[in-house]
Amino acid sequence: MFKHILIATDGSDVSQIAVDGGIALAKALNAKVTIATITEPIGASGIGEMELAYSANEYDKNVADWAGRVLSPAALAAKEAGIACDTVHVAGYRPAEGIINAAEEKGCDVIVMASHGRTGLQRLVLGSQAQKVVTLSKLPVLVWR
Repeated sequence: MFKHILIATDGSDVSQIAVDGGIALAKALNAKVTIATITEPIGASGIGEMELAYSANEYDKNVADWAGRVLSPAALAAKEAGIACDTVHVAGYRPAEGIINAAEEKGCDVIVMASHGRTGLQRLVLGSQAQKVVTLSKLPVLVWR
């Protein structure tokens, strides 16, 4: 069925459910995984003043450090489960776009991710990355809730 699973994570407790589920699915299918995290370009979050405190180089270093802290435990969990694992930090993209690009570039055949389950104003303001991935991806998408 699936041979290469992209697992998207943002390091949150909710996305950990998808990491655990994606690793379990890979083990059951004898598939390999690529675990991806995405960081937006500077200025994309609209934080403004907070981002002004960083130079572009400092911002890049901070998001790279953060990505390492997100990806390392996920990769360790895959290794402990006996799953072949690669990690990727996709910088400079909106999350949905970065997830889809990573899956295509790595040759994955399914995307596993979590939904934060936002509704109402939060969903309107923050958007649903899971919904965007489901809508835009040419690959199957498994969404954990």
